[in-house]
Amino acid sequence: MNSFKLISPYFYQRRHLIATGIACLMVVDTLQLCIPRVIKWAVDDLTSLQIDTRQLAIYAAEILCIALLMAALRFVWRRFLIGTARVVEKKLRDKLFAHIQTLSAGFFDRTKTGDLMAHATNDIANIRMAVGMGMVAMTDAIFLGSAAICFMAYINVKLTLFAIIPMPVIVFVTRSFGKKMHKRYTRVQATFSDLTESVRESFAGIRVVKAFNRQTDAADRVAADSKKYIRENLNLVKITGTFFPMMILFTNISLAIVLFLGGHQTITGVITTGDFVAFISYLNLLTWPMMAMGWVTNLIQRGAASIDRLNRILQTQPEIIERPDAVSQTEFSGKISFQNICFAYPSDSRPVLHNIDFTVCPGSVLGIVGPQGSGKTSILRLIPRIYEISSGKITIDDINIQQLKLTDLRKNIGFVPQEPFLFSGTIRDNITFGENIDDKKIFESTKAASLYKTICAFPDGLDTIVGEKGVVLSGGQKQRIVLARALICNPPILLMDDPIGQVDTQTAAAIIDTIRSLSSTKTIIIVSHRLAAVRFADHIIVLNNGRIAESGTHETLIARNNYYSNSYKIQSAEELEEQPEK
Repeated sequence: MNSFKLISPYFYQRRHLIATGIACLMVVDTLQLCIPRVIKWAVDDLTSLQIDTRQLAIYAAEILCIALLMAALRFVWRRFLIGTARVVEKKLRDKLFAHIQTLSAGFFDRTKTGDLMAHATNDIANIRMAVGMGMVAMTDAIFLGSAAICFMAYINVKLTLFAIIPMPVIVFVTRSFGKKMHKRYTRVQATFSDLTESVRESFAGIRVVKAFNRQTDAADRVAADSKKYIRENLNLVKITGTFFPMMILFTNISLAIVLFLGGHQTITGVITTGDFVAFISYLNLLTWPMMAMGWVTNLIQRGAASIDRLNRILQTQPEIIERPDAVSQTEFSGKISFQNICFAYPSDSRPVLHNIDFTVCPGSVLGIVGPQGSGKTSILRLIPRIYEISSGKITIDDINIQQLKLTDLRKNIGFVPQEPFLFSGTIRDNITFGENIDDKKIFESTKAASLYKTICAFPDGLDTIVGEKGVVLSGGQKQRIVLARALICNPPILLMDDPIGQVDTQTAAAIIDTIRSLSSTKTIIIVSHRLAAVRFADHIIVLNNGRIAESGTHETLIARNNYYSNSYKIQSAEELEEQPEK
């Protein structure tokens, strides 16, 4: 019942359609029960030799009319009941996707993409089957089964009691097997998630796999997960493979009892031949409800296991939430202040940043440098609240960012990540995120990002399809598209994580010129391994092991002869070697 709460609102919204569909299904079941009565009359008339061709034609016409009416009503109940299952499937998928987007970055650090894909596909498909065919099978099991027994009792109560002897055993077996099914379906779904993630990762990294000739290793990993998935399914089949044949066995036991006792009653004249034939027909109709009882148990247990898995995600709360009294701030001047900031990632308790203090004035540039793993990127992630600080306070325009509405905060920040991610659409879509923005404005941002000439060189220009993850573009082109994406909205705050890390020296110089031209109107924070990207900054801080090791302007840091000075000398020498001889 706890699982049912997740889908009950959708049932309530379509309650009238569901009621109509179930009513049509019950009418179809009733009509099915009428056909054996017609057959009984025809058989009795035939055995008494009191029927002619005209009467046979009437009986045949009655069965044909019932069949046509059943066909029409079957369409209606399938449209309403199976249609409801499809609606539930859509709404659940929308709800799951919307909720996942509210979760914090820490959730995605802990959760495999393949697991989320399995939730959005296989789990929701199982729920759809449990909702749609579950309603049908349950209605048939209850209504058709009960009605068939009533019609059988109308013919002969004693014979009916003998025929339903296996029923209590079926109820007991169904309850016992249902618990085992639920546990094994849960394990099957978990291994399906692992298999999905394994296949996704292998395809996503196919170029690396082929470059290192590791196709066999990749295939072995997928095969191992596939073998595990098959093993769990076979464990499940041990239950379902026993359960369904057992249902058929009990049905055939009932048929054997009816054939022996009913045949004897027919010989002795207790019931007519037509009654005996009708009774057999009703018993055959009862076969489906008995099987449906097992099938609906199967569907519901599979669906319940999937709902439990979805519930675990839907009940996960985002670690970063917007306060009820959050302040709406649509415009920022761009003053950023870090006050005694400490930070550790949710997946690792070890601190990444220790007692970070600095202030960036509006319209100024802050450069952040340091060795790998020193916490440079972490500082950028804290400003738009991608991650939450452990202690201290971050303010923008002297307002604590935790008191700001998340949408207002992030809308005023342009972010250029270290690893540029492109969607599989066009260059235009990747820059504008699908919004309707004038081409003139798009070209202004591409010129600022030194991308304009590259776009003009493509036959389709802005409408060039970049492929999955921008496969048709170079690393530098991807990075410049991401930069244009950050610039097009003209945010007052610009965060750049290694903006020239994947471009040549000439393009890097052009991007740096763009950043310098923007520095008078925007607050810019640049993280970079290449000191050429930050040497013009108004202030530079050097991180080491999550602490500020030194800070100052380019000139003062050069004079101190520490990490910054040594790195600058090495990089300057490397740049001289790369220049062609004159």
